[in-house]
Amino acid sequence: MSLSTMRTADLASLLWVRVLIAAVFVELAVFGVAVLLHPLPASDTVLLYVVPPACLAVSACFGFWVARTAQHRHLLHGALVGVVAALIYITMTWGKVLPMAYVASHPLKVVGGALGGLLAERRAVA
Repeated sequence: MSLSTMRTADLASLLWVRVLIAAVFVELAVFGVAVLLHPLPASDTVLLYVVPPACLAVSACFGFWVARTAQHRHLLHGALVGVVAALIYITMTWGKVLPMAYVASHPLKVVGGALGGLLAERRAVA
């Protein structure tokens, strides 16, 4: 088996559909938080403080959801949830000026997803 064939087999073994579904749900959940908080006074300021930790927490939950069903590479599955979620948001807001807190939320999505994958891996070992 050649090296390129092994890499293709590794990519094919990832749970891409679950990763995509989870990433969409990450964005929907964060959007839901924003919609719920929008009627509050000074909601623009509140959202700057709430959205980044929400991205971390929601990505961790959905990263765990995907990684717990994976046979291997739990951390990778979780991190991919965050990467795909960030790419979805970047695609939706391409060309728009965003607050720095929202831009900083993208790495937090990846870290949160990876954390969920790590938790799923530890649970699978235990």
